[in-house]
Amino acid sequence: MLIRNWMTSSVISVKEDASMLKVSKLMKEHGIKRVPVVDDENKLIGIVSDRDIKEASPSKATTLDIHELSYLLSELKIKDIMTKDPVAVSPMDTIEQVALIMLEKKLTGLPVVDWEHKLVGIITEADIFKIFTEISGVKLGGIQFALELSEEPGTLPPVLDLIRENGGRLISVLTGGYKNEGTMRDVYIRIRPMGEEEEKNLIEKVKANCKVVYWADDKVHLV
Repeated sequence: MLIRNWMTSSVISVKEDASMLKVSKLMKEHGIKRVPVVDDENKLIGIVSDRDIKEASPSKATTLDIHELSYLLSELKIKDIMTKDPVAVSPMDTIEQVALIMLEKKLTGLPVVDWEHKLVGIITEADIFKIFTEISGVKLGGIQFALELSEEPGTLPPVLDLIRENGGRLISVLTGGYKNEGTMRDVYIRIRPMGEEEEKNLIEKVKANCKVVYWADDKVHLV
């Protein structure tokens, strides 16, 4: 899945000479936590977050009066507090690549730029969560099996055949949780909702033929 299909294209951005007070109000009005900074050609030159603004703002214990405080905030420019040359990604990067960058660098959002380094979008952790729910198919409900399978070739098809032969219709198959030096893995299989008896029969068949870590249908049932 590519970033271009999930990023926010209508990005709110500012110029480096914008006042911190103006950008702070902009963030509050639009409920956003970060704003890309661009030059006159819309090329990305920085990014400013709500944390940057909080850290640059005078302490609540300041002796400045309200007029002095407003003047100070209006004079402080974004170029003075922004992160210059921020990490950015391409619309053609995959969701997995971007999620890994965000995780490793402890970032909650990334600007998206084209080949000329012009700002074309932004991707946030909220977008990643949205993508995960889409990929997993959790909105469709049904049953999820968590199975421990060998990494040997051909271990997954028999499981999928077993589910299909007992009336199960696949929604998603995800893998992860590699263990035992990479020889075993956890496989998460979600199937569409079934009738009560069909569901009960399928669960018993899967438990009898596979190493089930858990199965979930609203509630998680450890095995």
